[in-house]
Amino acid sequence: MTISDKEKILACVDQSHFADYVTDYAAWAARRIQAPMELLHIIDIHQTPPSGEDHSGAIGFDAQEQLLSKLSSEDEARTRAARESGRLFLNRLRERASAVGAPQVDTRQRYGQLVETLHEQEAGVQLMVLGRRGESAEATLRDLGRNVESVVRAVNKPILTVTEGFREPERIMFAFDGSAVTRRGVEMIAGSALFRGLPILLLMSGKVNPDGSKKLDWAEKTLTEAGYSVDKRLQPGDAEVVIAKTVTDESIDLLIMGAFSHSPLRTLLFGSKTADLLRSSSIPTLLLG
Repeated sequence: MTISDKEKILACVDQSHFADYVTDYAAWAARRIQAPMELLHIIDIHQTPPSGEDHSGAIGFDAQEQLLSKLSSEDEARTRAARESGRLFLNRLRERASAVGAPQVDTRQRYGQLVETLHEQEAGVQLMVLGRRGESAEATLRDLGRNVESVVRAVNKPILTVTEGFREPERIMFAFDGSAVTRRGVEMIAGSALFRGLPILLLMSGKVNPDGSKKLDWAEKTLTEAGYSVDKRLQPGDAEVVIAKTVTDESIDLLIMGAFSHSPLRTLLFGSKTADLLRSSSIPTLLLG
């Protein structure tokens, strides 16, 4: 898990109003790191609404051939319409990102499924930005979105999941648990300009093991030596409760934490509090894979 100025920020957008906030946070990250940014719109052609006509019932031989030709033409028309709509949508978002100083903004449309496409695209990407909700969750308040958890489990890149609205982060909290994932996250942040100059609250909570304090000291030392101002805290208790309360009490703007386990067996046996915490959190969260 490394940051390279040659690798891009990938903003995954769909045609919901959350795309604006995904673009805003991706542009913020690209500006901070001075990295190229790409807006990716994936068209799932299988979800394109079909014609409302009823084609059921018995039809003659000639009529069947005419119907197949008509349906093929309708599919082509829907595909062209989806592509053109996506092009206009991406152009607007590119202008939005450029207006706030993103150094290089490209756009791309792909046909396919979100999870599979992002897995294919992760080479050359240093950070993915996703809306925590999208078209499939416009009407719900606590829905993670149809694909967010699947994407986080499928790719091995840091993923910034964003909520409604944009606020430039000023107060960062790192929910550090001493795991290999969060230790790599500390090293990544220490070597990146993404949060440079911003104070970091380094919080260890949950069931703290005997080595917890030592690991927390290491994390503080690593970040401090990289020039960060660090407020270190060791607070036993239910991790989800402690983290959520601290986010509110300290007016945290962005949370960093380990993501879902990549092991299906571990998920089956132990579950994951990541989804619960994401659902209850109203701030963007950087998930470390």
